[in-house]
Amino acid sequence: MSDFVVSLCGMTSWPLGVPGLAWGADYNPEQWPEDVWADDVRLMREAGVNLVSVGIFSWALLEPEDGRYEFGWLDRVLDLLHEGGIRVDLATATASPPPWLTTAHPEMLPERADGVRLAHGSRQEYCPSSPVYRRKAVALARALAERYRDHPALAAWHVGNEYGCHVSRCYCDRCASAFREWLKARHGTLDALNDAWATAFWSQHYTAWDQVLPPRATPTYHNPGQLLDFDRFSSDALLELFKAERDVLHEVTPGVPVTTNFMVGWTFSALDYWAWAREVDFVSNDHYTASEDAERHVELAFAADLTRGLAQGKPWLLMEHSTSAVNWQHRNLAKLPGELRRNSYAHLARGADGTLFFQWRQSRAGAERYHSAMVPHAGTETKVFREVCQVGAEYRAVRELIGSTVDARVAFVYDWQSRWAVGQPGHPNADFSYQENVFALYRAFWHAGVTVDFLPPDGDLSGYPLVVVPALYALDSAEPFERYVEGGGRLLVTYLSGVADTRGHVHLGGYPGAFRDLLGVRTEEFFPLGWGQTATLDDGGHVALWTELLHLDGAKAVASYADGPLPGVPAVTRHEHGDGTAWYLACGLSGEGLAKLVDAVLFDAGVPRGPSDVEVVRRRGVVAGSPVSWLVAINHGGGDVELPAAGVELLTGTRVTGRLTVPAGGVVVLREEV
Repeated sequence: MSDFVVSLCGMTSWPLGVPGLAWGADYNPEQWPEDVWADDVRLMREAGVNLVSVGIFSWALLEPEDGRYEFGWLDRVLDLLHEGGIRVDLATATASPPPWLTTAHPEMLPERADGVRLAHGSRQEYCPSSPVYRRKAVALARALAERYRDHPALAAWHVGNEYGCHVSRCYCDRCASAFREWLKARHGTLDALNDAWATAFWSQHYTAWDQVLPPRATPTYHNPGQLLDFDRFSSDALLELFKAERDVLHEVTPGVPVTTNFMVGWTFSALDYWAWAREVDFVSNDHYTASEDAERHVELAFAADLTRGLAQGKPWLLMEHSTSAVNWQHRNLAKLPGELRRNSYAHLARGADGTLFFQWRQSRAGAERYHSAMVPHAGTETKVFREVCQVGAEYRAVRELIGSTVDARVAFVYDWQSRWAVGQPGHPNADFSYQENVFALYRAFWHAGVTVDFLPPDGDLSGYPLVVVPALYALDSAEPFERYVEGGGRLLVTYLSGVADTRGHVHLGGYPGAFRDLLGVRTEEFFPLGWGQTATLDDGGHVALWTELLHLDGAKAVASYADGPLPGVPAVTRHEHGDGTAWYLACGLSGEGLAKLVDAVLFDAGVPRGPSDVEVVRRRGVVAGSPVSWLVAINHGGGDVELPAAGVELLTGTRVTGRLTVPAGGVVVLREEV
């Protein structure tokens, strides 16, 4: 066991008393007859389960009518789990209010931008500004905390569930009032608000606060400042709900950590998780792969690295992923043999100290009845359950990874608020996607065998030989990046970075605005490409989506357009600044051209490539007072791969001297020799 784990004992930064790497699932015993529960615990022990989340969607059973709590069934569940040696991440059950509550208080239901009030019948049927919902949710959290604060199974608290997944924005009158109060706190005066939102355009100048509304349905484009502030407000409003329950839990059960499950991944963008990550005792994430994506393992790595960034490099928990198919994609493909195992280890490699699933036993009814689980409809004599048991046993063999950190020499700057701002309508090319822009670069680094960290825009850049800044659209000043490059750092910035300030106002004088002097370039006009239109660079690179009429102002051209609308104009530039170098990617470079650029920037920064045919991540930690490093290697291909390595392979106990074989579709965890 690492010294780090010992240091965590009694603190609030990890579920208490979990023996080893966390392994388990959401457990929903209320969906099943009570005579199934004992068998559940028996099978959990067989599968190596040591942590389960309980009660996430059980409000209607815990409080069947206003103020009357029914905890007896939950008492019996927790007692059974404790007797089986299984720790509990106990939910406050506030993820979905019961029908009796929304029927009694229909005003607490959320409203869409077009004024339609949503009804109960699914989940998350609440307005984040509703005082009724908040009062009842906090009361239930307090009742649960007082009931179970001394229960020996309690390891952590799980507040809500996937905040904003279905209702990330509410446009009702309560939210309008709350939005105005939020704006007063942010801007102070109406004059400041009018300036921030540039309301001189389209006669939108406000003369009284009660004129200010959420961005409800309007004839055409909304005010960009209004949209951006409403995104910020909505993220904050949901965060305030989480904090209200968290504070009660901290009050009643000090020392028991509190978390909620984020949704860091490809599609969800409604919350600013940098702000949220500061408010949880440990970071948890839910992640599901896109089953029809042939490189879904690369997107998984992206999400895991970004989650580790939110956790500031500390261990984090994968609260949910799937054992096989989900139920909500257009075509729900089952995972291939070994994919469950590879997915689990990929999260582990990239900083998780535990991986849980949704859910333990596959539901026989309800909206998610075709979502896979640790125990499928077909029972235990299945591919899924055999693989579950295999990984559960293996986690005990690699438990010394606990508390170790991930080795990364490249940092990506990621900004949810820039994602909101550049995703608004009215930009030069509606085909541009912030997420696709970031991921294209990430994928190129992944294929170069390079592990990356993620940082917020105000993150600490020191210690990284290379920092990548994709589409950091909303930025007031590039001064921190200037200091980084002056001190010897290498910086790669992509187009649509630094174009506007954090109000959404365009920096004048030429693009890329705040980065213009650092990059040594000036763009006078964007030249987005039409649908299906491409351009070629003089080094053979292929470009789609975006070009710019760019002028050199100290920088040197690395590659220029050979054709397209701007032949001869620089497309990739390099600028020596102080002791460092700032690169600018001013076009939608893709494929081999992007890979070639990544190789050049890595070489410039002195960062070596890793293997490109197998996923390899290094974790570092301390065992018995001595520093240790581990290589986690995952082979997503169809042939065996050999790596130069020496040490002990933990899954088999085999000593490796010189060459390590990673079997096709397999995983190895090597404790390296120093």
